[in-house]
Amino acid sequence: MSNSSSKTSPTPNFPNYDNNPVLVIAVSSRTLFDLSQEHEIFLKEGVDKYRAYQLAHENEILKPGIAFDLVQKLLNIKHPKTQQPLVEVVLVSRNNGDTGLRIFNSIAHYDLAIERAAFSNGKSPFAYLKAFGAHLFLSAHNKDVELALQAGFAAAHLLTPKHESDKPRNNQSQVRIAFDGDAVLFSDDSEKIYKQEGLEAFRENERNKAQEPLSDGPFKPFLTALHQLQSLFTVDQTPIRTALVTARSAPSHKRVILTLRKWGIRLDEALFLGGLDKAEFLKAFKADIFFDDQLIHIKSASDSHLTSGHVPNGIANKLNI
Repeated sequence: MSNSSSKTSPTPNFPNYDNNPVLVIAVSSRTLFDLSQEHEIFLKEGVDKYRAYQLAHENEILKPGIAFDLVQKLLNIKHPKTQQPLVEVVLVSRNNGDTGLRIFNSIAHYDLAIERAAFSNGKSPFAYLKAFGAHLFLSAHNKDVELALQAGFAAAHLLTPKHESDKPRNNQSQVRIAFDGDAVLFSDDSEKIYKQEGLEAFRENERNKAQEPLSDGPFKPFLTALHQLQSLFTVDQTPIRTALVTARSAPSHKRVILTLRKWGIRLDEALFLGGLDKAEFLKAFKADIFFDDQLIHIKSASDSHLTSGHVPNGIANKLNI
């Protein structure tokens, strides 16, 4: 199920620690660590066998998962003057406190500055996102992501292959985040026209509405939060670099550029690909994570060993479209 395109995105609410804006990222245990073997036990043998396995291996350190590198880099971002952390990562997990102890043992082993957690014991933990002040939720459970999107949060389902820990490590220090446009940063109003009426109708609509800003998508608040964090640094010293990677091409690019200008948000790079496969461009950008509403682009990026988040929002994710 997807967000209504007419829904207004919530304004980012920064917790204030020593007057520093903090970006809050909520991650599930299966995105932070490689729990593929444990998840197979849960699916095939049930929760009791899963619990017994976790308790028996409580002191065995988990390998990094699909979001581990991203989390580690974000936690290393410090205020340029005060050196206070600017990003907080919280754990939201369907484990309970008992089985979750192994997760925290692994967090301590890797010296990750993660102190807050919600263990919901099999229930969806999305309800705690507001209380934590989360700007982004990354999960391996698609239903939790859908619920978070419906509640107005930026959220993505990370594809977790069977051997996440085999993914090549990205050792650059700068965090690089790439976004699709329609149904992610922007609403799916224009994409609906493309899907229902075709390319020419889409192009005509974009020409006619070139001066009319696009409506907010579910990731606009997260992008705004990123922009505010980037604004604390000079352009050549920013620890985060952003990119728009969209299938749009000229002349539909104009409306996108004017919308971002209206929002007062800077994107470092903008790639208008006109339908070309995005994976090679994402590799050239050296993306740490890429968000898109269409699974075809997510799978292509994932096949290229890029961390990819599916945003199940908009017309592309509705049945029979």
